[in-house]
Amino acid sequence: MKHLITSIVRAWRLSRRFSAATPRALVAAFVLSVVALSQPLPALAQPHAWSLRECCDYAVAHSLAIKQQENQCRQQELQLSNAKNSRLPDLSGSVGQNFSFGRGLTADNTYSNTNTSSTSFSVGTSIPLFTGFQIPNQIKLASLNLEAATADLEKAKNDIRMQVAQAYVQILYNMEIADVARRQIAIDSAQVVRIAALVDNGKASGAQLSQQRATLAGSLLTATQADNNLALAILTLSQLLELPSPDGFTVVKPVVSEELKVKSEEFATAIPSATNGTAAANSSLFTLHSSPIPTPDAIYAEALGLKPEIVAQQLRLKASGHSIAIARAGYMPTLSLSGGLGSNYYTTSKFPSDGFSTQMKNNFSQYVGLNLNIPIFNRFNTRNSIRSAKLDQANQQLALDNTKKTLYKEIQQVCLNAAAAQAKYESSIAAAQSSADAFTLMKAKYENGKATITEFNEAKNATLRAESDLVQARYELLYQHALIQFYRGRELDL
Repeated sequence: MKHLITSIVRAWRLSRRFSAATPRALVAAFVLSVVALSQPLPALAQPHAWSLRECCDYAVAHSLAIKQQENQCRQQELQLSNAKNSRLPDLSGSVGQNFSFGRGLTADNTYSNTNTSSTSFSVGTSIPLFTGFQIPNQIKLASLNLEAATADLEKAKNDIRMQVAQAYVQILYNMEIADVARRQIAIDSAQVVRIAALVDNGKASGAQLSQQRATLAGSLLTATQADNNLALAILTLSQLLELPSPDGFTVVKPVVSEELKVKSEEFATAIPSATNGTAAANSSLFTLHSSPIPTPDAIYAEALGLKPEIVAQQLRLKASGHSIAIARAGYMPTLSLSGGLGSNYYTTSKFPSDGFSTQMKNNFSQYVGLNLNIPIFNRFNTRNSIRSAKLDQANQQLALDNTKKTLYKEIQQVCLNAAAAQAKYESSIAAAQSSADAFTLMKAKYENGKATITEFNEAKNATLRAESDLVQARYELLYQHALIQFYRGRELDL
């Protein structure tokens, strides 16, 4: 804010220094104000700039979708615990109270109207000894399902990382476009001042000044749109990170390996950097180190053993074999050991009975037994269960094959995009340099009166468009190379 106020005061003092009838002073004051508004304001306390890795880690830690997938893993942990605990004996107790009214057979073999009551207590347990290998297969099935759920969790994390990386690159691109738009304002503002001076000297018409002012207004509109696009990109990434507000959010620009210097010093001076005023930082044309792109088959061979979506489907295919074994257990007999304790208390009206403690002691009983269950015919339920499990296994094999094909297609697409981005980037470097040279020549012709303002603006706009294309190509190439490394199991980073 201090920078903005200082610029406005300077514009006001400049306008007071000249006569009010001098249009050049008024134009200069206007231009200085416009340039001040177009420059980013230096903050007293710079906010923390987020790197791509910080964004990915924060998104993974706070994503609601990730938390839901973590709950799925916990559900599978409980399923595994249940499967393991099925080997343990169970224990249950029961208490019963019965009342009987009306005629009944007495101890002397006669019938009479009597009321009877009985109270029973029992505790029983059973232990599965053999279940046709059902329990071991259930444990293995639950264990594989837990591993598959864990792989699904990693897949969800990778998905959010890729979304964050895409949004991150979009912010970088919009930041560069906003800088280009501000430099365009600087050029148009300088031309407004120049033409105003020519108008004062009678070497230019008011129409030319009005035309350049209109061009400057268009540049201001373009800068406003670029700032809005940048704000939307920042909002998108902040929402992926589950941040409460995008206010103060900014990202770190990646360091590019080499810098392509602009041959034209005039062009570098005419388009000052919006982020750094030093001459060494005025150029925004860069070149990346060209690294060979691996073949899709090579990347695919690495990704098969690394990508969590492949691992999850492989685990589920293996688990389907245990599902078949569980279904086949229906053909096999089961053996269990059971035992228990019990006692009861009995009273009959009109007849004397022993006391509660005496009866409980006299009626106390214990039992131990073996239970063998041999399946003979269950309406073909076991047969159909086996067939259903085999169909599930076949479907799981198809799901694995489809996942592999999808992965290979993604890798092919990334490799093609990377090759196209490399070619586009190299072409954009040449186009940007050629446009810069053309702008330098057109600028010299325009200043010598051998070119019109329209020709100057066309050359300037072509140069800035080439620079924008180069910025887009540069970040697209960075992103595609990062994706290739990501599919090879590396950390997603620019």
